[in-house]
Amino acid sequence: MAGSPHLSELGEFFKHRRGELTPAQVGLPERAHTQRRVRGLRREEVAELTAISTDYYVRIEQGRLAPSRPVL
Repeated sequence: MAGSPHLSELGEFFKHRRGELTPAQVGLPERAHTQRRVRGLRREEVAELTAISTDYYVRIEQGRLAPSRPVL
């Protein structure tokens, strides 16, 4: 199932949604000393919040891996 259109669509949804959220909206502290390069949450922050590795999240977002039921 890796690389299927459905996985690509799911990855795009995750990426879009990640860009809409701010750290404050999900209970993360704003880091005043750190300038954000991207709008929204970083991949690392999403991975931390969902208790998965950053690599696992990146593969899901890139459409290369189907997430497990608990992750969804």
